[in-house]
Amino acid sequence: MSTPQVVVVMGVAGTGKTTVGALLAARLGVPYAEGDGFHPPANIAKMTAGTPLDDADRWPWLDAIGSWAHGRAGLGGVVSSSALKRSYRDRLRAAAPGIVFVHLTGDRHLIEDRMAHRHGHFMPTALLDSQFATLQPLQADEAGVAVDVGGSPEEITERAVRALARLREPAG
Repeated sequence: MSTPQVVVVMGVAGTGKTTVGALLAARLGVPYAEGDGFHPPANIAKMTAGTPLDDADRWPWLDAIGSWAHGRAGLGGVVSSSALKRSYRDRLRAAAPGIVFVHLTGDRHLIEDRMAHRHGHFMPTALLDSQFATLQPLQADEAGVAVDVGGSPEEITERAVRALARLREPAG
């Protein structure tokens, strides 16, 4: 049996990182950590006010997520993080080598509609454009998979489980 992985569920706001992340963790039998919980209060206030975070805002947040992921090495875990830029993912990998990414992707209009109908989240729909503008999709040399967010959370999770299993298959 292989060592459990630490998986980062990434993507723009509204793709279902929290929902899919929790379902994926349950399917894999590992703990789930909500990436938003690693934000300092100033970041939450900034986003709530409709102001996008800059890199200086994100570094401490990414370092906290990376520290959590490092502590789960060999044990497995799932954590959500937008991880929009390659440099952010590189920072997470530096803290926790061996992590893999599940990039939740989808049609902008579908994601915007889902954001408009969710309740109790601080991220306004107005920041979606800045998220897409910042997004650098996974590159071929990054350990991870892209999973479309069409369908139910359970369907998305099942696609993620299958994609991760294929990723772990030996090359050849």
